[in-house]
Amino acid sequence: MPELRDTGERYEMDEDGLTSYADYRRDGDRLYVDYVFSPPELRGTGASGRLMAALAADARDKDLKITPIRGYAAAWLRRSAEFRDLVA
Repeated sequence: MPELRDTGERYEMDEDGLTSYADYRRDGDRLYVDYVFSPPELRGTGASGRLMAALAADARDKDLKITPIRGYAAAWLRRSAEFRDLVA
């Protein structure tokens, strides 16, 4: 799996020389995922799902709950049996 980077405002992951990202805000033990983006060339490859899985694993490691603001993050978390418990 590609390496996840946390810039303090955005989680980023590179694949095939392209960057997918998730913008977020943190407030206490809550991670608000504002927006998830993958370049058109990576759409349909699972890149956004791999990004969300890495983001959710990082949130779990840091004892954070996730509040998805936009549709993709919310839908992905609803479908994820492994990380559904992180939704706040």
